[in-house]
Amino acid sequence: MIHKQRCSWPTTDLDIEYHDTEWGVPVHDDRRLFEFLTLEGAQAGLSWSTVLKKRPTYRLAFDDFDPARVARFTPARVERLMKDPGIVRHRQKVESTVSNAKAFLAVQKEFGSFDRYVWQFVGGAPRNEKRGKLSSIPARTAESDALSKDLKHRGFKFVGSTICYAFMQAVGMVNDHVVTCFRYREVSDAPTLAGGIAR
Repeated sequence: MIHKQRCSWPTTDLDIEYHDTEWGVPVHDDRRLFEFLTLEGAQAGLSWSTVLKKRPTYRLAFDDFDPARVARFTPARVERLMKDPGIVRHRQKVESTVSNAKAFLAVQKEFGSFDRYVWQFVGGAPRNEKRGKLSSIPARTAESDALSKDLKHRGFKFVGSTICYAFMQAVGMVNDHVVTCFRYREVSDAPTLAGGIAR
């Protein structure tokens, strides 16, 4: 069996599966973009492995990340979520998911899709970086600073620049696989669908 060389950060089987199949692949589906925005915010102060383990429960708890449905969550629904051990029971993070859903809908109304809005921050196409090692990957960039500032202006919470950069990496706005990782070339060669409208 041929050993695949990959980025050094995935250590668990769940991390490896996510790294090998999702991380860095361009996402243009609005519901999945809302999912990653939510999960990256939930991850603040925690490990990504912790959030990945909770991801199936998050999908159930937040109606498969349908922003229109989440935006209608009542205070009583939030209280029920606060008792769910399958998610990160941080009140501000839970409440911000509901308020972010409302802000998300406003962006969709203004731009036609969240996809069209968010991809403009990288000029509509993935940034294929050429990182030689994990330590050369920044925690934030000018693009994530700009995205964070604009999201905050639109009322989003838990969207600091570091969280935004992690989101950009996750949804393929930037390819931060190190050049020696087998996924670097696969992601770089993937067809670009920038500007696509989520169905």
